[in-house]
Amino acid sequence: MGRTIWFPVLGISLILLYLADLLLGSVSIPLKEAIHILTGGESEVKAWHHILHHIRIPKALTAVLAGSALSVSGLQMQTLFRNPLASPSELGISAGAALGTGFLILAAGQTDILQLRRLGIGTSWLLAFSASLGAALIFSILLVVARYVRDNVVLLIVGLLLGTLTLSITTIWQYFSQPDDLQAFISWTFGSLGGVAGDQLVILSCIVVAGLIFSFTLSKKLNALLLGENYAMSLGIRVSQVRLLILINTCILTGAVTAFCGPIGFVGIAVPHLTRSLLGTSNHLILIPACAISGPILLLACDIAAQLPGNDMVLPINIATSLIGAPLVIWIILKMNNLRTSF
Repeated sequence: MGRTIWFPVLGISLILLYLADLLLGSVSIPLKEAIHILTGGESEVKAWHHILHHIRIPKALTAVLAGSALSVSGLQMQTLFRNPLASPSELGISAGAALGTGFLILAAGQTDILQLRRLGIGTSWLLAFSASLGAALIFSILLVVARYVRDNVVLLIVGLLLGTLTLSITTIWQYFSQPDDLQAFISWTFGSLGGVAGDQLVILSCIVVAGLIFSFTLSKKLNALLLGENYAMSLGIRVSQVRLLILINTCILTGAVTAFCGPIGFVGIAVPHLTRSLLGTSNHLILIPACAISGPILLLACDIAAQLPGNDMVLPINIATSLIGAPLVIWIILKMNNLRTSF
């Protein structure tokens, strides 16, 4: 199937899965009633209207935004480091967000959170703010290291070690925490698409859309980096500057998604390989838009699976992405035989 055919297929798949995510869930809403509500009508059952407009639509939009941001970030990381297993989480950004959230929940405790809530600060905003600070801390350290380290492999190792260090600190807090605080933190690590709405959704949308547009402007530079840094420099590209821009863009995209949704795994590593396999190209002018569509497709499918339609139980999104993403990555590795040929 040609590349020109795949884009309509991906677009139609995205639309169908988006609608399916709105219609399916633990609460059964008749198709006729759901269409009536989505087209602006009123329903006799007020709960259905509330579920669609205040829960499912924001959640589906969050899945689209998070899927696009994580998949494009993963593509940039794999190209920058020329490593097929590179992903945004390996830079330590997700671990930094966990550090910030752990400080709020585990170190501060529920009592201090309750006092802040009395000042009119919502819990979701507190979690997003603390996660953003933690991600920004690790990001700042990476920027300092990037100024003195020219080897991308060394920079990747530093990111991995920073992530390990921050996770160790968070683990120490977990070990000495109260059971209620520990349960709240573990719930955050499961990831969630359902906690973003209103102003938070607007902020996340602005960050992700701006990041995706900026990623597309870097397409030609990413193509040059695939051919090696010496080739890129021969074209007049300032490799150190491009690397810094890619790091900033990736960290902002990943940090924003992690701050609002918690850590979501496998999307950043699986989607770029799947997209390359489908389209048979390494051209980022094609891959970036394709990843921006394929990422939401995967995350919406995971969200539908996590909701277990017809069942009252809803699984954490991270469980669904792991169950679907891990076999997908294994299949891609076996199918492509040698991932290095893409780099």
